[in-house]
Amino acid sequence: MYDGGKIIPGLIIFVLFITFPIWYNRGNAGTVPQPELPKNYKQCVLPDADMRAEHMQLLNRWRDQVLRTGDRSFDVKIGDTMYQKSLMNTCMQCHTSKKKFCDRCHTYASVKPYCWDCHVAPVE
Repeated sequence: MYDGGKIIPGLIIFVLFITFPIWYNRGNAGTVPQPELPKNYKQCVLPDADMRAEHMQLLNRWRDQVLRTGDRSFDVKIGDTMYQKSLMNTCMQCHTSKKKFCDRCHTYASVKPYCWDCHVAPVE
């Protein structure tokens, strides 16, 4: 009535097939990219760890404030420097190479940001 001789090996093959990516890579995600920092790098809008984790939230907040409420005032002051709410006028002034800076990490993380749907990508 029950076909245990076929079900148990079938379940084992199924589990092996489903878990193949996990045990094949053994948790190795590859080398973490080292983006090219600007030559005159002193400081960024936020500390490095915060920028790595929260740069999209910052850019989304700036976008919402500028486009939806019309607030183009300066957002962040570090030392004597005021930073404008702008991807092109703030971020891309230091990080001039999209390929060497943005694309390395975004490719590693397999994300497709939509920044360049509206902004014109910088010429490399």
